[in-house]
Amino acid sequence: MTDESVDVSPRRRPVQARSRERVSAILRHAANIFHETGVEGSSMSAIARASEMSLASLYRYFPNKAAIVHAIAEEHVEKMEAALRARLPEVSLTEAVDVLIDLFYDFYRSEPAYSAIWSGVEAMPELRELDLRELYSNARDLDARLQQECPALPTDRRWTASLLLPRAAGTILRLAATLPDDQGALLVQEMKAMANAYLQTLTGQDR
Repeated sequence: MTDESVDVSPRRRPVQARSRERVSAILRHAANIFHETGVEGSSMSAIARASEMSLASLYRYFPNKAAIVHAIAEEHVEKMEAALRARLPEVSLTEAVDVLIDLFYDFYRSEPAYSAIWSGVEAMPELRELDLRELYSNARDLDARLQQECPALPTDRRWTASLLLPRAAGTILRLAATLPDDQGALLVQEMKAMANAYLQTLTGQDR
């Protein structure tokens, strides 16, 4: 269990290009290690070796492993938000839910360390704020779409649905990412069916 008081702020904010490249390399190597051994099975020493720097140099950038985990998770959230905003305006409401589910699943399966980091979010206090930020960002986008396409839907139910869908999808997809490919794919299909059936009950109130 991570101490609630753990400092996850980077010690050095990279300004020069060389420093930014060094931080990027640290996070890339750390992500690969987390992907291979899990967060708990990794160490600052292993990250320093993979990054071809001394442990003292690594500590000049990040005070602890939790800070590195947090920085990688921030990158994940930024990538996911950018991917969703690029795709969602182009598709229908039903397709938007499918896109959201597919993007989350692809990230869990292919983004280095995504599953290793986010599957343990409840045990990592430093990630909870990021997790909620991502949830509310997705919920606001979905709420805006529902308001546009289902104007008669009561505001409180619309917002509740906008929170429920991405949270439920994320929980199921975290499970799917731990299963063999064929089982995971089946679970994703069932999640889409459930989400779309729920959407039909919401949009049906408009008729």
